[in-house]
Amino acid sequence: MKSKQTSAESRLERGRRALKAIDGEAGEKVIEALKDIAPDFATYLLEFPFGDIYSRPELSLRDREIATIAALAAMGNATPQLKVHIEAGLNVGLTKTEIAEVLMQMSVYAGFPAALNGLSAAKEVFALRDSQGLSGPN
Repeated sequence: MKSKQTSAESRLERGRRALKAIDGEAGEKVIEALKDIAPDFATYLLEFPFGDIYSRPELSLRDREIATIAALAAMGNATPQLKVHIEAGLNVGLTKTEIAEVLMQMSVYAGFPAALNGLSAAKEVFALRDSQGLSGPN
């Protein structure tokens, strides 16, 4: 089933709104970090993944973050992005336990090193959030 965005809102505007809802401050830091080296790439990031894909109604943001966390962990070479999306998962309602389960599931399909690295990244994100008083549900 094909989904079409029907809002008069531009892809860029929709992307900015989605990024804020999903990634909050962490997402803004990624966009800001690109401004001096690749400002067009920052725009592409806002328009395509967030304005087009994340904004589709067929999956919830929670479900999209489960898929994203799994994919990034399985890649095994995207730890900074994985940490951003673990944070995003917590922002959209995933619990720490659910995130750990997703990462453990990756041991079956991506191997123990990918799962261990993912769990290590999650542990760092959880500890940082705990230290900021943002621990959320387990």
